[in-house]
Amino acid sequence: MKETNMTDLTALTLSDALEGLEKKDFSSEEITGAFIQEIEKSNPSLNAYVLQTPEKALEMAKASDARRAKGEAGLIEGAPLGIKDLYCTEGVRTTACSHILGEFIPPYESTVTANLWREGGVMLGKLNMDEFAMGSSNETSYFGDVVNPWRRNDGCNAELTPGGSSGGSASAVSANLCLAATASDTGGSIRQPASLTGTVGIKPTYGRASRYGMVAFASSLDQAGPIAKTVKDAAIMLNVMCSHDDKDSTSLKVEQPDWTKSVGASVKGMKIGIPKEYRVDGMPEEIEKLWQQGIDWLKDAGCEIVDVSLPHTKYALPAYYIVAPAEASSNLARYDGMRYGIREDGKDLSAIYKNTRATGFGAEVQRRLMIGTYVLSAGYYDAYYLRAQKVRSKILQDFQKVFSEVDALLTPTTPSAAFANGELNNDPLTMYLNDVFTVTANLAGLPGISVPAALDHQGLPLGLQVIGKALDEDACFKVAAQIEASAGLTAKPAKWWA
Repeated sequence: MKETNMTDLTALTLSDALEGLEKKDFSSEEITGAFIQEIEKSNPSLNAYVLQTPEKALEMAKASDARRAKGEAGLIEGAPLGIKDLYCTEGVRTTACSHILGEFIPPYESTVTANLWREGGVMLGKLNMDEFAMGSSNETSYFGDVVNPWRRNDGCNAELTPGGSSGGSASAVSANLCLAATASDTGGSIRQPASLTGTVGIKPTYGRASRYGMVAFASSLDQAGPIAKTVKDAAIMLNVMCSHDDKDSTSLKVEQPDWTKSVGASVKGMKIGIPKEYRVDGMPEEIEKLWQQGIDWLKDAGCEIVDVSLPHTKYALPAYYIVAPAEASSNLARYDGMRYGIREDGKDLSAIYKNTRATGFGAEVQRRLMIGTYVLSAGYYDAYYLRAQKVRSKILQDFQKVFSEVDALLTPTTPSAAFANGELNNDPLTMYLNDVFTVTANLAGLPGISVPAALDHQGLPLGLQVIGKALDEDACFKVAAQIEASAGLTAKPAKWWA
């Protein structure tokens, strides 16, 4: 084997690492060891991992090297990965970063992680997230805030949010604490943190990836996906993560292409829609400028740019913040202190329930459960929940109409670059507005990808989002790869954390 610097190993993309493993430039045990060392040094500053599993990782790496030696290598054989703490991992604590689950150790494996292990993935540990995936900044976790590895270039060294809820996944990938990570997206929780950390994140079509073994937030919106360093890496991960699953009634039985073949494919002749409703009031000039830059790049690559309208977009955020909490209040009713997780004593059964939930759920989860319970209550169901579902149907119809004219849509991913931890804690409405460009894809069940495209005046990454037709991840990858190539963004966060 070649002499390889350990830091060099952690800086590799997933694609390059797999190539190096194939060529036997290094072993899975070596690259896994390099990541373990890096996590030990860096995690105290970034808080990306809530549970490190070094012994398990090295055991999996050794088994991987043995399989490769026998010529039995899987698609991601030997690749060290981070797993969002939303995915149940057999024998390894899973809490969705909530106190209410306590030290819960699942006796079964989520389908997504089972797919990763079957193809040779190695688990480095469980990644931090907003409690039950409810948040846009990774500040609602029971295990504390995640810190973005990027800092403003103004010299003040304020700790910035990596976005949420998949903040741990985004921070870990951006800081080279894993080759890639699993994440989940209910209203933008893959794409928004990807944008704020200079990484690539894709939410596939609803039903592409199994939700079995994922701790539920809002069942009709939740979808698994990866955060990775490049568009190609995201395609490699998605290839493995997606599958039909009989254990998930919403899992789609559809053909799955090899999405890596879409990366680098020509976009010439593609029609790209620019929705006018995404030009929101008060949008920073830099976001507007970047969007225009993205349009110009695609024009130069031979795309036809078409102005389109999605008139019900303005109702998307309020509809989402009715539907998602309503489903959450139903899903989280199972956390009662009876069967698993923590239990707080009380004078009777009702008091036990009340005390357990009051202690176990954080403030943001409680806020959303109250909203959800309210909109589902007698007398308000028709006025709120039913109306929100009707709006959701209208949003889907808008997309269907537009996609009869264009192949994909180009929008900004977020209304701004990363903000400081604590900056919006007392302003939940502004926090919710972070999802303004992403929630529509969830409400309509469409694939969306965020790709880093530029740095703002403070030296922070900004992303562009591509939304595709249902089951057309292929178009998302094609366009995203073109933007990635045109942007040529090579900037990485300056290492201050270890």
